[in-house]
Amino acid sequence: MSAEDKSGGAGSPRAAEGRPSGVAPAAEARPAVRAQVLADPDSVGSLTLSCSPQLVGPRTTRDIMRNVLVAMAPALVASVVIFGAAALVTCAVAVASSALFEYLWCRLRRTPSTVGDLSAAVTGLLVAFNVPAGIPPYMVVIGCFVAIVMVKELFGGIGKNFANPAIVARIMLSVAFPAAMTAYPVPRVALSSMDAVSSATMLSPSAQKLPWLDMFLGTEMGVLGETSALAILLGLAFLLATRTVSWHVPVTYLGCIFLLSAAMGLDPVAQILSGGVMLGAVFMATDYTTCPVTARGKFVYALGMALITCLIRFWGNMNEGCAYSILFMNLLVPYIDATCASRPLGAPKRRLFGRTSGRGETERGAGAHE
Repeated sequence: MSAEDKSGGAGSPRAAEGRPSGVAPAAEARPAVRAQVLADPDSVGSLTLSCSPQLVGPRTTRDIMRNVLVAMAPALVASVVIFGAAALVTCAVAVASSALFEYLWCRLRRTPSTVGDLSAAVTGLLVAFNVPAGIPPYMVVIGCFVAIVMVKELFGGIGKNFANPAIVARIMLSVAFPAAMTAYPVPRVALSSMDAVSSATMLSPSAQKLPWLDMFLGTEMGVLGETSALAILLGLAFLLATRTVSWHVPVTYLGCIFLLSAAMGLDPVAQILSGGVMLGAVFMATDYTTCPVTARGKFVYALGMALITCLIRFWGNMNEGCAYSILFMNLLVPYIDATCASRPLGAPKRRLFGRTSGRGETERGAGAHE
């Protein structure tokens, strides 16, 4: 082929076809493709444009929340067996209040209702699991209002809350109504003959110690969802089997508390089976929104929760520290994600404060040299 043919001259095949030298062959096919799409839209695939992340799994929010509700069913049944019909009434009030608050908020904002994704039901049931049976219903409604409206919806809805809504509701109710939140009812079922079930919670220094079997099955005083370790472990097994949560946070959190309790000369099994450690490790510390993304970040997250929990339990004025440890570490999750994120090969090291620039300096550090 001559140079004139290669350059698209007057005698070249390209010029003979009447095609401009700068137009690709695909450009001439566009009218035909457009006509085909208009004639039969199903003949070609659709192109969806969206923000990251681009990897989309087959499960929806409703599927995930349904798995969580199924996992919480053993704890719900155990609470009804142990504490009676008052536990069922408390759970019903909490779930109904949470769904109603979310529906009213969507109507107020004139946005599509998100009640159908079951996230409000999960939050309501978790709020009920964090209060004693027989608590006045209006207190449960207040806790659900704080969880749904103030913690969840005011920050943008599901996936945008800064902390676990049920944890914030429990802390708020403990501060506002301390007497009602510590008025634990006597379990209806007692396996041992000890009178410890009618005394203070097992974490109290004045309380008699129950056998491990009683604590494992849940015949002790406490809030609805935290007493039966067996029911919580059944829920954890279901969540792990369905890959709804990973093992990193629960195993690391419980393992660190076990080791720290043993190092302090305390009963490590009793420390795990009493209080809200099991409930928090399985159902609240594993919340997608307020939990780190990477496995390394989850280890750091769980270790921090274990240290804070033991610090409050061993040397603080409160018997329980699980709720405060989860709330505090929720606030640190953005920094944990930024620090523990995987670094591409050749990329500059990430720093905890300030965004990394292309030259390997943080913007804050670069501005200091100007």
